Order: sequence, then structure tokens, then C-alpha cells
Amino acid sequence: MEQSSIWDALSNNGFTGWDYGVFILYIVILVSMGIFLSRGKKGQEKTSKDYFLAGNTLTWWAVGASLIAANISAEQFIGMSGSAFASGIAQAAYELMAAATLLVVGKFLLPLMIEKKIFTIPQFLRERYNPGVGLAFSILWLFLYVFVNLTSVAWLGALAIQQILGLPTDHIVMVLGMKVDMVRLCIILGLFLIAGIYSIYGGLSSVAWTDVMQVTFLVGGGLITAYFALDVIGQEVWGCGAMEALGNIFDWFKEQPGDKHFNLIVTRNEELYPVINGIPEAVIQSVSGDSLVTVKNIATDSVYTYASNLVEPLKDANGQDIFVDGMQKVKVKEDPFFTNPGLVLVFGALWLTNLGYWGFNQYIIQKGLAAKSLSEAKKGMVFAAVLKILIPFIVCIPGVCAYYIMHGNVDGTPIVDKLAGHLQGAIGRSDDAYPYLIRNFTPTIIKGLSFAALAAAVISSLASMFNSTSTLFTMDIYKQFFNKNASESKLVKVGRLTSVSALVIALIAVYPLMGGIDQAFQFIQEYSAFVYPGVVVIFGLGLLWKRASGTAAIVAAIGTFAFSIIYKFAFPEMPFLVRSGVVFITLVILFVWLSLRNKDTEAATELSAEDIKVQLFWSKIMFIIGGVSFALFIASFFSDTLHIYGMEGAMAFFAAIMFTIGYYLRSNALNKVQDKKLVEIDLDIFKTDKTFNIGAAVVIALLTFLYLALW
Repeated sequence: MEQSSIWDALSNNGFTGWDYGVFILYIVILVSMGIFLSRGKKGQEKTSKDYFLAGNTLTWWAVGASLIAANISAEQFIGMSGSAFASGIAQAAYELMAAATLLVVGKFLLPLMIEKKIFTIPQFLRERYNPGVGLAFSILWLFLYVFVNLTSVAWLGALAIQQILGLPTDHIVMVLGMKVDMVRLCIILGLFLIAGIYSIYGGLSSVAWTDVMQVTFLVGGGLITAYFALDVIGQEVWGCGAMEALGNIFDWFKEQPGDKHFNLIVTRNEELYPVINGIPEAVIQSVSGDSLVTVKNIATDSVYTYASNLVEPLKDANGQDIFVDGMQKVKVKEDPFFTNPGLVLVFGALWLTNLGYWGFNQYIIQKGLAAKSLSEAKKGMVFAAVLKILIPFIVCIPGVCAYYIMHGNVDGTPIVDKLAGHLQGAIGRSDDAYPYLIRNFTPTIIKGLSFAALAAAVISSLASMFNSTSTLFTMDIYKQFFNKNASESKLVKVGRLTSVSALVIALIAVYPLMGGIDQAFQFIQEYSAFVYPGVVVIFGLGLLWKRASGTAAIVAAIGTFAFSIIYKFAFPEMPFLVRSGVVFITLVILFVWLSLRNKDTEAATELSAEDIKVQLFWSKIMFIIGGVSFALFIASFFSDTLHIYGMEGAMAFFAAIMFTIGYYLRSNALNKVQDKKLVEIDLDIFKTDKTFNIGAAVVIALLTFLYLALW
């Protein structure tokens, strides 16, 4: 690796010694805090509860901050910002609806887990169903953490750091036929080591308490980056401030035909996008003036007419345009509706992703399980929900601004030309958007703070994943199948060794898995959606329905992958969130049918008259809502207005989940038999205090306002 070219890049990238100093100081403080806060009392051995659940000492603000710090990573800063660059702020639905999901988890799911003293999610499955289901999900989550989560977060973080610092990308080494960028690989190793030093040594206590500092950096740094980018654009283009510039950019987007960059709800536009999922390879047949291009799909020979700004030339390895039989080879953009299918992002299967992630994902829910009390855990969920509403302004607005810089114009003059004196580098792919802004628009010291914020997002997520990976393997595989009588010190030692192993495996796997992806956020969301329908059915019904059986759980675990793959190939133009909802409906039908056929039951626990009354009342409400939703689903096939908003995909799922909830409530109230391993539920556990209720009302009011303002 040529030291001189790296040094030249570090010396000429707009960063000063002050910026590097701020970043280095942040790293030193982070690691020192992590080690200091995890220290045990003199002469006292650290137990598995101390290491994996922070000794159940987390306060509400630590729970909330740690949840957000674990969640917000390069996936959001880089991946979501990149997706916002490509298709707009509708990506914010992942964050906004997550805020609503946190309220549901805090009220209905987390209380049951804490009451049952759940250490890990597979532990619950083992106790609720059978050891086979628990082991299967232990292995599943371990694979997801190591091969999807750790690799994607580290890859996106390294990509961002390399882009921001302007580091060379030509230090390529061939490894087993793969081109490996050694600079990027060294950055990934550095991120793993920094996160590993304190998380592997101190466990969840180190992770959670340092997250309180990290969330301050990542929220503050993200807002600062967006502000300074808008401020420079405003001054150079219109001679105004940041907020007025944002208004001007908003107005420009609204003037662009069919553009949805500032819409939280994206509608289907078949006139602009005849092929919903785009065309990866086509050739230009004719051009009509400056605005329309007729292309032929190479795979199908079908001919379509598109606006010229939706057609992108394909280039060879030397950056030259490609021609086939004299015709230029191009790709055509997909309709933003394909990844953000209208009302599906509010009422549809996005809830599966959010419930699966926030309710049943070990490295997330572990923060709630480590709270010092149920009350603290619930308040922590509300605090996290409020923080979550800030995220779209931190990561989506910068992506939209970057798109405006590259494609916008004022009075016919491209914005790129107006800002030429400020710009270094380029946006080669969507995920370059956020690093591009930090490098070009943040001033000295602030640049270092923004860079530290991005590092905070990456490192905190990696640290949480290391800790949860070690928890899963140690408590659900090692202790259950290798050493049931392991001492507390042995469990902690195995946990640390597991984290180190995960680090090494992820480092080896990162290039084969992540190389060449344009929008990593969408990649992660789509393939996570293969898992979450089954996760929500198995965990949700297992927690709440007394007839849920082990056989049904095993079939649903296999079916979530099988049906996802089948439907993906059978219906390639179906948006993946709609497909996820169809998989969920299929699994619910199978799960309920198999559970009702199960003969290994016992007489149901007798319920009080009040409990029966409450469950039957809410069952009726759910059936009514489900009926209305189903009626809207049918109506959407006869109404163009409902169709372009994706009403059929949204209401099919919403009706299914309402009917499911209504059915299990009625079944719990009236069925005379129950599964032998059911979770006994006292309805009083779902009661919440005044603080939770006020916080939840504020979150719902904010969400309502945002959707009305940015519909």
C-alpha cells in the first residue's frame, strides 16, 4: 500500500489538524469510558447477568439512548440517505413508523418478556415451544448478525470514511478472484477493533452507557451536517439562510413532473414509469427533443417511452458509453413506488419489519430487558420513539439536498456550477450522498464533529451486535448444549471469545457479501423481509395466543424463507413490502390451522368474567376494523385513486393483522383447551402509567402532523 498517496489524501481533503484532533479525542474518550464504566467492584466476579444484561441497572434515558444508538448506524446515515437521494423522503417511513412500533412494543411485548425474565429471544422460543425451535432461531440470528448486520454496517461505515477523507480507491489486491480495496478493508478492521475493545471487555454495561454519549454525537452531528449544507446552498444560490434554502429546494422538487422526493406517501405513476421495477438493460431506439427517450428492453424486446432524466447510460470499466448494434445501452430507473409503495408504508407490511426488528431482535430488545424495572423499560421505549422522529431530518434531508446539488438548477444554471468552488469529488452511486456533504460543506472542527457522529453511529451498532452475538451463542448454544453447569466466569469468557470470533468471520465475509451494492439500505430491508413475516407470526402468536403450537412454529420458520423466495420469483414486479405482507397472510393461515389440529393440549386456565369481557370487546373492535379494511381492499380494484396509493397492498395486510388479533383474543377468551407451554397473561401487565400515556400521545400527534404536512 502506497503511504504517500494516503498521506496526500489526508492532507488535501479539506480536513485540518483540528478536525482530526476532534475525532481522535472522541475515540479516546469513547474507549476510556467503555472500559471505566464496565469495571466491577473490587474482588467481585462479573456474572453473566452483569455481562449480558448490564446487571439490570439501565435507567429509562439509558434504555432509550442505547436503543437509538444501537439502531442508528451507517445503514441509516449512508444507506437511508442514499435511498433518499435516489427516491426521496418516503424512506423516512422506516423511522417514523418505528416510533409508533416502539409504543406497541413498550405496552404489549416487552412487559411479557421482562415478567418471564427472558435473557434472550431464543430462550423464549425454547420455553414456549421446544428446544428445536429455540436452537433454529439461535443459529438464524447468529448468521444474520455476523453475515448481514456486522458486514453491512462495517462496509457502509468504511465506504463513508473512505469517501469523506478522500482516501484512494486504487490499492487493489486480488484475493480468490475478488478485487479487494485494501484501504477499505483496513478501515473495516479499525472499526471492528474500536467497537470490540470496550464491548468485548465490558459487555452490555459498556455498550449501553457509552451509547448515551454516542446518541448525542450522532443526533447533533447529523443535524449540523444538514444545516451547514443548506446554509452554503442558500448563500451561494439565493443569498439566504438554511431554512429558506430548504423551502426553495422543496419548491423546486414540487415543480418537477412526477417527482416524489418530498412526499412521505409515494403514488404509482404509470405514465412516467411503465415498468415499475425499472429496466436493468435497454437500448435507445429514438430521442424526441430533449425530454423523451424511446427504449427497448433487451431481455423482452418490449418498447417504452420515458422522460430523458429517468434514463441513465451504462458504461464499461473505462467509463465509456456502451453500444449494442449502434444503439446506446442504458438502464431505466425504477418507480419510487416499487420501494416505497404508498400507504403500505403506513398500514402495510412495514409493520412486520418494525415489529420483528424492535420487538424480537436480540441486539435491540436486549436494551429493554436490561432495564432496572418494567416502568423504566416502558419510559425508555417512549424516549426512543421521540428520538426516532428526529432521524428523518438527520439522514433523509441530506440525501435529498445532495440530489438537488447534482440535478437541480436555477434559471437554467445547474446548481453544480453555482457551487463549483465548494465541491470536491463526486457522487458515483447513491450511497455516496451523505459523505459527499460532510466533505464539502461542513467547516473546520464541525467537520470533525460530523465525522465523529458518523463513527459514533457505526461503532455503537457494531458494539451492540458483538454483545448480542456473544449473548446468543453463550446462553442459547454453549450453556444449553455444551456445558449446562458452566460457572459465571466461564460464561463471560466464552462470551468474549464469541465476540472475537464474530469479528474475524465478519472481516473475512464482508467483501464477498457487500461488494458492488448501490443502495445497501434497500438491500438490507428486502432480505430482512424474508425473515420478519415468520418472526412476527412465531413470536407474536407464541406470546399472545394460548393455542400456538411447536409444530406450527417450525413450519412457519421454514415457510418464511420458502414462500418469500417463491413469491419473489412468481411476482417480480410486486414491491417487496407487499410481498412480505402476502407471506405473512400465508403463514398466519398455516400457523392457525396447524395449531388448531394440535392434540397435545390441556384444559384451559379458567379466566375471570372481566378478562373474558375485555378480550371479547377488543376482539369485536378488531373484527370491525378488519372488515372495513377488507372493504377498502376490494374497492381499490375498482378505483384508480385508491390503486395509485397502493391501497390494495396496505389494506390486505392491515385486514389480515386485524382479523388475526381479533381471532386470537376471541380464542383466548372462549377456547376450553390451551397449549401446554402457553404464556400465562395477566391483563394488568399491559396497563401503563401517566408518563407513558402522555409520551405516547405526543409521539402520535407528531407523526400525524408530519404525515399531514408532507403527504
